[in-house]
Amino acid sequence: MTKTRPNILLIYTGGTIGMVKDFETGALKAFDFENLLVRIPEIKQLDCNIETFSFAEPIDSSNMNPVYWVEIAEIIERNYDTFDGFVVLHGSDTMSYTASALSFMLEHLAKPVVFTGSQLPIGDLRTDAKENLITSIHVASLQRYNKPVIKEVTLYFEYKLYRANRTTKINAEHFEAFASLNYPELVTSGVHLKVNHDYLFKPNTKKRLKVHKNLDENIALVKLFPGISSPLLCSIFNTPGLKGVILETYGAGNCTTENWFLNILKEAISNGIHVVNITQCSGGSVLMGQYQSSEKLKKIGVISGKDITTEAAICKMMYLLGQNVSSKVFKTIYETSLRGELT
Repeated sequence: MTKTRPNILLIYTGGTIGMVKDFETGALKAFDFENLLVRIPEIKQLDCNIETFSFAEPIDSSNMNPVYWVEIAEIIERNYDTFDGFVVLHGSDTMSYTASALSFMLEHLAKPVVFTGSQLPIGDLRTDAKENLITSIHVASLQRYNKPVIKEVTLYFEYKLYRANRTTKINAEHFEAFASLNYPELVTSGVHLKVNHDYLFKPNTKKRLKVHKNLDENIALVKLFPGISSPLLCSIFNTPGLKGVILETYGAGNCTTENWFLNILKEAISNGIHVVNITQCSGGSVLMGQYQSSEKLKKIGVISGKDITTEAAICKMMYLLGQNVSSKVFKTIYETSLRGELT
């Protein structure tokens, strides 16, 4: 079988990775990705064909929202049959949110979508941008028998490729900015790329890519803390149009057993608001019913988020609400792993 060079589409949305310093003003500005090979000549050594696409107006990742998620998904949808892999350059602050959202939006994805970025601009002397970008393209172009090795949405940073919907940003200063505390890395970059094949997502490749563009943003995120008050929770749960709440509880899914607290949740659930219990710990899982406090949540119909990240929990909620999933099966579907986001 003749090996063909994979075609990779590089999508620049914004973020530190695409910035260079203006020597006159010292300010950072987005550089022209058409000149990518001039900035990083090493890319020519990669065994693939690369084309680039940039947002008309690159955005800071702090301004990222579901409208842009749909835009990224549509770029991939339009180019899906032409390219073998996609690398999305994105600001690191909200990268885990965007990448998690895309994992749900791109159903039956059978090609790699690799998100990456950097802590320092591409023009900086000590930048991490070059390694992140070069290896992300390399990973996206990995093939076996002319088929992509990676068939899911991933995130690459500082020598490790992670399942995107398992990641969270843990550090604002270190080059190792991301972690996947509840799932092993998919690829480790050293002298060679070590692919952990057992951990890769295995989609149904016989089905065509289906892109979901309806996301419902009528949700809230509540982080419990000692002293949280009834008026505060009531104001959140009485938000007009609210459809879902992600509840960040203590440890393995524990919370106060005060009657006022449980009554607010019980009333919300009876009014059709979906409440998901996730842990506010960086790693670990919610174990509903392990302790008395979480047993009470289980009894009133709170959904277990198991070991899902906050980012993936939010995106999964938006995605399922956007699909108009019936209230009768919402809990069952949410507690089921759709894209490898929970164990």
